Amino acid sequence: MKILVTGTTGYIGKRLVPLLIEEGHNVVCAVRDKLRAEEWYKNEPLITVVEADFLQESTLSNIPKDID
Repeated sequence: MKILVTGTTGYIGKRLVPLLIEEGHNVVCAVRDKLRAEEWYKNEPLITVVEADFLQESTLSNIPKDID
């Protein structure tokens, strides 16, 4: 399953993403600052990091359309 996680760099997100990966899910991490999140997840093939700010509509096109 391909899952979108927002708040990836926050308290809950940092704990949720590894659990989803452990279960074999593909995870799309929506973050405001891509550089910050890429350090944590750069070697994980099941993770895609996209930069999106939900207060700026123009950035929402970065989120893949094929989220389950």
